[in-house]
Amino acid sequence: MPLAPTPPAQRPIRSMLFVPADSERKLEKSTSLPADALVFDLEDSVLPARKSVARQMLQRFLPAYSGTGQAWIRVNDLESGELLKDLAAVVPLAPVGIVLPKIRGPEDLELVSHWLDMAEAMSGVESGSIRIIAVATETPEAVLRMADLAQISCPRLLGLIWGAEDLSSALGADDPRTATGAWRQTYEFARVQALLAAHALGIQAIDTVYVDFRNPEGCAANCWDARYDGFTGKVAIHPSQVPIINDAFSPSPEQIAYAQRVIAAFEQGEGAVSLDGKMLDIPHLKFARKILSQLT
Repeated sequence: MPLAPTPPAQRPIRSMLFVPADSERKLEKSTSLPADALVFDLEDSVLPARKSVARQMLQRFLPAYSGTGQAWIRVNDLESGELLKDLAAVVPLAPVGIVLPKIRGPEDLELVSHWLDMAEAMSGVESGSIRIIAVATETPEAVLRMADLAQISCPRLLGLIWGAEDLSSALGADDPRTATGAWRQTYEFARVQALLAAHALGIQAIDTVYVDFRNPEGCAANCWDARYDGFTGKVAIHPSQVPIINDAFSPSPEQIAYAQRVIAAFEQGEGAVSLDGKMLDIPHLKFARKILSQLT
């Protein structure tokens, strides 16, 4: 039985939390978590010997899923030999979307989109309804080809996630962070490339995890840095981070009130207006509308 249609897919995703699909305890706990998107994981958190078990557990769990977060599924990558098995198992459940890891370039998105077309048709799921969020920086090739990614048309593509850990592994490198916690040059480059590509495509830009889940102040500061840079949401590594992330990526009452005043000031039909002693033009109006769009 497919999940009910989920209109929240149109909202920006502030927080994403990954849930191992082969853990009955964690699956049950996920229904009470406030993450905007719960990503039931068939990839890195599931050992190879348990991939089939994880798929079977999702097939039993998702039809009765009653959580408030969007139901997403992280499938295995194209080179794993598991991806077609994943799609055959989960597309009939009609999740909001899949998280596609370790892409190498736009051709991977195009191929998986075609596979989803076929799987939806065979399962009686609405055509084009299952979206894709791609993890865009896990391979060196993907980072070098980010400009190619920004040129494609992929209606299913809802967002890009950037991450450093798999890229570090692919490079045979050590900790991607310096002693102060800042990203080393290679990973900062990948981060900025993914951010710009997401905005060039007009899709969501989702920041990577903050690994120290016992440091809520550090997590909050990291979230605010990401938001000011232009990211629209963030991946949580622990449930305790979800409220922190949701707060950081939500407009404050002060921002909402100011955005409403900006829009009201432009209702006179002028291309530039004065508000609180400052001259505002069309980019300010667009930003105000973007703030208010996060409330719907």
